Amino acid sequence: MAIEYVLTREGLTHERVSMGAAALPRIRALSPDLVLLDVMLPDVSGHDICRGLREDPALAGVRVLMMTARGSANDRRRAMDEGADAFVTKPFDVKDLRAEVRRLLQI
Repeated sequence: MAIEYVLTREGLTHERVSMGAAALPRIRALSPDLVLLDVMLPDVSGHDICRGLREDPALAGVRVLMMTARGSANDRRRAMDEGADAFVTKPFDVKDLRAEVRRLLQI
């Protein structure tokens, strides 16, 4: 709910995909500017999706904001090593999420 609130408030169009297996095909179809990616998804890890994004030259410009409830330094480093542009630990402050989205989209 907080994520949808932030995106709507910023005037951004967005689409939610709840199953990891559907994420890459949908991202390829939409070519979004930004993907907010939860690490822990029911069927495919957010880490796997992030690596898939970075391996696809057609998606090279897509920014990735990874989110997780596990926010250790190792988790952050792993996400960044896999190609994430930013990392937010849940629960997050709405202002912090908004600032990261704005920074990544340069708005």
